[in-house]
Amino acid sequence: MKAIEFQSKTDKTDQPETNVRVIVLIDEEVSDIEDNKAWAKAIAGNPSFDFLKEPEEDIYTLNDR
Repeated sequence: MKAIEFQSKTDKTDQPETNVRVIVLIDEEVSDIEDNKAWAKAIAGNPSFDFLKEPEEDIYTLNDR
């Protein structure tokens, strides 16, 4: 199993600027293609990512490449 860790700060909610640490565990036995499909499916159906559908989150354009 592979672990990816990153640290950040919250920007909204009850405790702004709170330090957070996120650890993602990845099963290395799953192929990259299968893994990418699994991530995409999980994100698409997960309500915790619904905030990304809000207009104020749409800050990038094709010119930002």
